[in-house]
Amino acid sequence: MTEVIRLDRVSLWRRTQEEFSYDLKKTILSILEGKYRKPAKKMVLDQIDLVVKSGEKVGIIGANGSGKSTLLKVICGILQPTSGTVRVRGQIAPLIELGAGFDPEISVKDNILLYGVLLGFSRAQMRTRVREILEFAELEDYALVPVKGLSSGMVARLGFAIATDVQPDILILDEVLSVGDESFKNKCKQRIDKFWNGNATILVVSHDLEFIKQSCNQAIWLDKGKIRFIGDASQAVDYYLEFVTGGGNF
Repeated sequence: MTEVIRLDRVSLWRRTQEEFSYDLKKTILSILEGKYRKPAKKMVLDQIDLVVKSGEKVGIIGANGSGKSTLLKVICGILQPTSGTVRVRGQIAPLIELGAGFDPEISVKDNILLYGVLLGFSRAQMRTRVREILEFAELEDYALVPVKGLSSGMVARLGFAIATDVQPDILILDEVLSVGDESFKNKCKQRIDKFWNGNATILVVSHDLEFIKQSCNQAIWLDKGKIRFIGDASQAVDYYLEFVTGGGNF
């Protein structure tokens, strides 16, 4: 199988909340008072080496704060690594922060065109998809309404409809989807199942370990930004559970 994702020695440092809270005035005052100290940074990903091949279904597990969502964002190009290289071959549909790329001031229809262009499609291609996307998102009556006039649930439905309408080579899922009411959730599940049963490469972050065991052929266990194990999904889950129940010993 062909390599579609490759990470070589990828590390990422991120600013802590303390550094985000610093402003110029506070910094000058602390310097004048002799109390200034450089705000800390935290290593979120630490020397990650990873290869994902075409068609693989890969689960990513680990405790909260272990770097799972950050890893997906680096693969999608949302975040740039501090060091190392990321190579991706194929078109990615990132279901991470649904609707994060929307412009709230322009219409739903124009946002569909914009979002599609960001995913790598031409405006002409996206124009042919607008009607189906609106129908799936159940937003036919909102085509000309600015996105800021939609509820958060509507925005999430729109983001899901666009990202999954484009038939990506690589599907990135962060946590189990809970978009809309039960009827819409069922539509989402059916669409995801089509990708799952097809040739798409899928990376999924989930705390549902039984789902990872049953649905993924490979899994990555992340712990404090490091890969503790990568391999068979069932084995990865068993090792992780052994680590958790054993009080952090492995």
